[in-house]
Amino acid sequence: MTDTVLDRSAAPRPTPKPGIMDIAPYVPGQSKVDGVEHPLKLSANENILGSSPDAREAFSTAFDKLQMYPDGRTTALREALAAKYGLEPERLLFGCGSDEIFQLLNQAFLEPGDNIVQGEFGFGAYAIGARACQAQVRMAPEPNYRVDVDELLKLVDARTRIVFVANPANPTGTWNSAAEIRRLHAALPPSVVLCLDGAYAEFCHDPAYEDGMSMVREFDNVVVTRTFSKLHGLAALRVGWAYMPEEMAGAIDRIRLPFNVNIPAQLAAVAALADDEFQQRSLALVDQWRPWLTQQLGGLGLEPLPSAANFVLVGFPTTPGKTAKEADAFLSARGLIVRYVAGYGLPNHLRITIGLEEHNRAVVEALQDFMKDQPA
Repeated sequence: MTDTVLDRSAAPRPTPKPGIMDIAPYVPGQSKVDGVEHPLKLSANENILGSSPDAREAFSTAFDKLQMYPDGRTTALREALAAKYGLEPERLLFGCGSDEIFQLLNQAFLEPGDNIVQGEFGFGAYAIGARACQAQVRMAPEPNYRVDVDELLKLVDARTRIVFVANPANPTGTWNSAAEIRRLHAALPPSVVLCLDGAYAEFCHDPAYEDGMSMVREFDNVVVTRTFSKLHGLAALRVGWAYMPEEMAGAIDRIRLPFNVNIPAQLAAVAALADDEFQQRSLALVDQWRPWLTQQLGGLGLEPLPSAANFVLVGFPTTPGKTAKEADAFLSARGLIVRYVAGYGLPNHLRITIGLEEHNRAVVEALQDFMKDQPA
């Protein structure tokens, strides 16, 4: 059944509303390789160190609480985040991953015929939630694989309700300076929500970078989202949070499903937030091996993008035998799983998560063989 049925009441079976069947479902990265028992997964930007020992211990204490509903206000985590980052608790919103928060933003602010604006390589969850609300998704070109403020602004009109910017961005790893983000905000109507997706914010250390938290205090239309999936290594538990104007948080809380962050997730997130030593080890690993991997890939004649995240996006030739798709298959055959990002409009690129030293060296050695052995 397609969306061509105009009178849904006359349909022979229940019919989704217009637009639903046009949505391309999200396809996660590969996690298995046929014939390889224990492949190395570097496709999902997960923390290669795992998670905090304190978080794992806190998770284990939930065994005796499985019969209980979670705290619907996420009180302990709310207070811990507020204390650590100097935030107002009433401005915080929690979700089953950042994905749910994007969905809630779309649901709260979009009507049929409205639109969102994002970069052409933006995270797929933004568009999925918008289209589910029968809104239009406008993709701004990203020259040099980087969100361009002027290109975004060209697409903003009277029906624009949200502008999504991941900073640093996924899957490119590129980032925008505080000056650029503030210029974007200054040019937006006050009725438009500027959502700054900070899933990789902790990995960007450039002095020109700003995570957007201060902008939330300054303005009534800025939202910053964060996650425990990357730095903290709690991707399996799906804990996302947002800092936003109190009035906006109150509105979205009205449609947030109750008990959306489970007890083990809340306990583990509080413990992970307090484990500074694990966080520093995770950051140090990326800081050490991200530039090394970038340099090595460039030395092979490939085109890695400068990254401010825990991964590197690398471009491949279009020459048959040396393409990104063929490189992906070559790496998989060696038990090395990376992310082929054709689904993001990047058919000539692979995204590689930073691993341990032996992992990074194994990827480079395999790509060295690939570039050498394939016909020119």
